[in-house]
Amino acid sequence: MSPIETEHLKMVRESVRSFADQHIKPQMMEWDESQHFPKDLFHLMGKQGFLGVLVPQEYGGSGFGYQEYITIIEEIAKVCGSIGLSVAAHNSLCTSHILLFGNEEQKKTYLPKLATGEWLGAWGLTEANTGSDAIRMKCVAEQNGDYWVINGTKTWITHGKSSDVSVVIARTGELLDSRGMTAFIVERNTPGLSAGKKENKLGMRASETAEMIFDNCKIHKSMVLGNVGEGFIQSMKVLDGGRISIAALALGIAKGAYQASAKYANEREQFGQTIGQFQGVSFKLADMCTKIEAAELLTRKAGKMKDQGQYMTKQAAMAKYYAAEVAVSVSTDAVQIFGGYGYTKDFPVEKYYRDSKLCTIGEGTSEIQKLVISREALKGN
Repeated sequence: MSPIETEHLKMVRESVRSFADQHIKPQMMEWDESQHFPKDLFHLMGKQGFLGVLVPQEYGGSGFGYQEYITIIEEIAKVCGSIGLSVAAHNSLCTSHILLFGNEEQKKTYLPKLATGEWLGAWGLTEANTGSDAIRMKCVAEQNGDYWVINGTKTWITHGKSSDVSVVIARTGELLDSRGMTAFIVERNTPGLSAGKKENKLGMRASETAEMIFDNCKIHKSMVLGNVGEGFIQSMKVLDGGRISIAALALGIAKGAYQASAKYANEREQFGQTIGQFQGVSFKLADMCTKIEAAELLTRKAGKMKDQGQYMTKQAAMAKYYAAEVAVSVSTDAVQIFGGYGYTKDFPVEKYYRDSKLCTIGEGTSEIQKLVISREALKGN
């Protein structure tokens, strides 16, 4: 249970847990082994309100805040990190970008479809040679009358192949100019847009990651989000919220690994007693439990600040950095507690172990989070 659990959050948690147990857990290993992205599942989750968590009810969303959102992501990730990652990307990146920076017509057109799961969203910032260094992007958009023509490739895009609509950031000005990039809404059936390579990944294998290729892709000027030249600045604000979702994802993975470990430690016997009675195991569990609670407090604080409209760049980076590192640490210890069984696919901890590593990389590496935190700290924030 969360250290700040309320009756409302408890109801949300139980609803998500029931859904995950019924619709995700039975097939998660099959999806993982085959790298199958279960798009039909997302239509179901849309009906449950999991895909428009932060979207106001007037646009078809749940109208919740970040405390509910953290709970939903965490509870799904306890069962399957892949599905949790896709839910996070859909909500925090594509949907939130349109919610934060779209005009009224754009919001009315796209948010109801995204919030209800009728459409799946993607967000295109990263390129092959511009991961953390997005300001050097080579994907360009040039204006031609009432249209913008996009050329280039985006990589590592969650739902890069299966999305129905994407928010894509392309360079519209000079290289290295933070005001030289613009965000566009691009529908899947737009001529000139195609899917490229789908990545074969270590973990998060049921969450689709693929290239998006733009070859003279014409986008009407009405599909610009906000003003021309604001794309990079918008993206940094979107990522603040996105980092909270990855912190919640990492938190769920860590909790899932810890709970499996505690259960196993109470059942597995060696030398005439359960292994949980040995200090070597019990102290591991103590460290795991403590780290998880600290990660949750950081994540919940960042979420509270976001809900209150406070500046929370440092807090979001701290939550994402610490929770991601905790997920890796806890899942590593979980495999150790399970011993040889932890190295097999008959038990869940090997999947937590594989899935956890992405949390230290996606939406800004741990090193980038440290850079953000230190810069904010030096400013006195």
